[in-house]
Amino acid sequence: MKISSIVALCVVANLVAPARAVAQAEPDTTVSAPAAPVAQDDDATLDPAEPDFVVVNLPTTLRLPLFKSNFRLTHRFAGNLRNGTFSQQAGNLFGIDQGAIIGFEYRFAVARHAEAAFYRSGFEKTIQLYGKYDALQQRRSMPVSISALVSIEGTDNFRDKYAPAVGVVISRRVGSRLAGYVTPMWAHNTAASLEAITHDHDAGANAESPDATHVHRDTTYVGLGGRLRFGSSAYVAAEVAVRAQGYAPDEPGYGVSLEKRVGAHMFSLTFTNTFATTFAQLARGGAANSLFLGFNLGRKFF
Repeated sequence: MKISSIVALCVVANLVAPARAVAQAEPDTTVSAPAAPVAQDDDATLDPAEPDFVVVNLPTTLRLPLFKSNFRLTHRFAGNLRNGTFSQQAGNLFGIDQGAIIGFEYRFAVARHAEAAFYRSGFEKTIQLYGKYDALQQRRSMPVSISALVSIEGTDNFRDKYAPAVGVVISRRVGSRLAGYVTPMWAHNTAASLEAITHDHDAGANAESPDATHVHRDTTYVGLGGRLRFGSSAYVAAEVAVRAQGYAPDEPGYGVSLEKRVGAHMFSLTFTNTFATTFAQLARGGAANSLFLGFNLGRKFF
């Protein structure tokens, strides 16, 4: 097993320790399911239908309390689950032995309903800086929640291939068990930012694009996602990023995750057809005949 995977597993074991944030650790038996969800004045109050700041990769409208923070760790293992036999996959520990793309994010509420986030992915050493403003929250007089997004990312530790993006997240919660999301997003310079991370369809890894250029291209896509809670604190989530206009190589990127919430921790076992985790990376889509195991691990500090 790769050293990075061993370290990641140690981090997981440490973070899922029994430390629990007060606001996030309320027993689920106290949660009711009103016919029309009522907005909470206290953003630290747990909303069981919207427990995390992402679906799989796409953002949600979850609010972060003023001056509080959240940490997220992402892992996307490099082994393609669609290659080889079951015994071959088991011999490679279902892709874990083939390395991983690791990312980490820290977000902080700089003002009421306004978040700033820093995210770094090992995918071309990409750094993404972005902000989120939660403009509207679902309540009896407002049928949806709406958040605005603005982002810029750059490869080689923010030295090259800059790709700004803007978008909106629109969500609708149904009781305390279901939430749906629509995320229109525009990203600039998507072809340049993805020049060196085009999928190799034969090996399921990364290879340099034969037709990559430094021409700036734009992509408009619409993210569609949802999360369903079953039991008291288990979830299933899914998303797809459909390119509507502009640069659109390969196929739409999608992801599915099985999730468990434990107090202030959120663990998601993910299956995706792409290693992408940033807004511009998601614009390039996913690879045909590819499926990658991974996980997200989130920890709220409130």
